Amino acid sequence: MAFEMKYHITTRYLGKPSKRRSGLPISPGVKFVVAHDTGNPNSTAAQNVKYYENSRDEMSASAHLFVDDREIIECIPAVEAAIPEKAWHVLYKLEADNQLFGFNANDAAIGVEYCYGDRINADEAYKKYVWLIAYICYKFGLDPASKVVGHFFLDPHRKTDPVTGLAHSRRTYDQLLRDIVSEHQACTGTAAVVPAAPFTNEHGTVTAAVKLNIRSGAPNTRAAIHQTVPPGTQLEYFLVVRDGEPVNGNPVWYGDGDGHFFWSGGVAAAA
Repeated sequence: MAFEMKYHITTRYLGKPSKRRSGLPISPGVKFVVAHDTGNPNSTAAQNVKYYENSRDEMSASAHLFVDDREIIECIPAVEAAIPEKAWHVLYKLEADNQLFGFNANDAAIGVEYCYGDRINADEAYKKYVWLIAYICYKFGLDPASKVVGHFFLDPHRKTDPVTGLAHSRRTYDQLLRDIVSEHQACTGTAAVVPAAPFTNEHGTVTAAVKLNIRSGAPNTRAAIHQTVPPGTQLEYFLVVRDGEPVNGNPVWYGDGDGHFFWSGGVAAAA
C-alpha cells in the first residue's frame, strides 16, 4: 500500500549532541503522534528551527517537525531518517501518555508543531499539518483513528496546543482528528473499516458532571458532536458500550439508542 506524497519534507537537523537533540533513538519504536502548535503566532517553520538551532545548548524543549503554509521542516530525525530520535516535547512526569498508550511521549512519540498567525495562510498550513500526521501514521503503521493526541490532552493544566492554533485557523481539535483519518484514507486509497463496538441493552439515567459532548455515530472522540450539554443535565441511556475509545483509560460509553454516544467518565454514577 503506497501513500500519496503531496508535499516535500525538508530535513534541517539540529546539531548534536545538545540539550535539544540528544541523538538517542526512539525506543521501543514510534507508538503515537502528539499534535502541538508553536504558541508563537506568525513564527514560521524556518524561524522556529533556526531558534532551536541557535539555542540548542541553552534549552531542552524540542519537537521533530514544524509545519507552516510554505514548508515542512524536520529538525530532529523522524519520518525522513532510518532511525527516529527522541525529542523533548512532553513532560516526563505526566501520566496521561502512559495511561493512553503505555509509553512516555518523549520515548515513543513524534511531536509535530503547527505554525499559525495572521501572516500565515491557515488553509495551506492546515492541509500540510493534516497530511504530515497522516503520513507519520502510515510510515510507522499507526492507526490514525486512535494513535494521535493533542498536547493539551496530555498536559491539560499547562497546555492548550494545538487547540489554540487551530482556533486561530477556524478549526477545532475534533475536526483535526477526523481530517487526519480522512487524509490517511485518501492518500492510501483505502476506506475505513469500523468494527461495531460490543454493547449491552441497559436503561438508566445519569447526570452530566462536566460540560459534555454528545457524539453522533460512534463511541469515540473523533465522531461529530451532535450536542454539548452543561453540567447537571440529566441524560437517559439505553445502551452501554464497554469497548469504546478509551479516554483517560476508561472505554465505557453510553448510547441513547438513536446513534448518539457520550463518555461515562463525564457523568455521575448511573441511576
